[in-house]
Amino acid sequence: MITTDQWQAELGVLGTGRMGSRLAAMFARAGRRVVLGSRDSDRASAIVEELGIPTLRAGCYSDALAAPAVLPAVFVSDGLFDLLDRHCRALSGKLLIDISNPFNADYSDFVTPWDTSAAEQLQHRFPQARVVGAFKNVFWEVFDHPDFGETLSDVLVTGDDEKAKAQFFALTEGTPFRYLDAGPLIHSRTVERLTFITSSLGRQLNSYPRMNWRLLTQPEQVAT
Repeated sequence: MITTDQWQAELGVLGTGRMGSRLAAMFARAGRRVVLGSRDSDRASAIVEELGIPTLRAGCYSDALAAPAVLPAVFVSDGLFDLLDRHCRALSGKLLIDISNPFNADYSDFVTPWDTSAAEQLQHRFPQARVVGAFKNVFWEVFDHPDFGETLSDVLVTGDDEKAKAQFFALTEGTPFRYLDAGPLIHSRTVERLTFITSSLGRQLNSYPRMNWRLLTQPEQVAT
């Protein structure tokens, strides 16, 4: 059993909204030591107390940023870049897990042009961090009920730093998704905009926001 003196976070989550609290809980249930950081420490404490997961702790943003892997659960339009600017020194050498989709205020478009992505913008603005894009295609309700029958749905993972990807994949062990290496960070442009298609189709099928993707494959038949 980990004592208070021995406890050191493996992952720091910034933000206690729908995505932040659910991702913190998911990683903690998988055995990772997680700090759920908030600008309102009382809110973080209330969420952590309600969840009752031994490896989940509450803290402020500075506590979360002390972890070797940092996951900001903040929209670009809500000040993601400004938040990280204020803590840029704390990002040096860290794995920065970007889950953001850069929606505008009414979710009708992105605030980024077609020739970039939120993940690329983060890496450009914070070159001292090692950015990996993930969970951009997963809607919040899926974390409450991740199983689709007996099938795990996919999380598309992008990044230019192979060691950072390996660190991310190690963190995800025991979580209820299949993780696919979707290539370099530039592919985040496609992954982020896939969200528009997913939400539109989900509403047509009356499944929004309980929906996710699974790449269907069949092993190649060996000729005899």
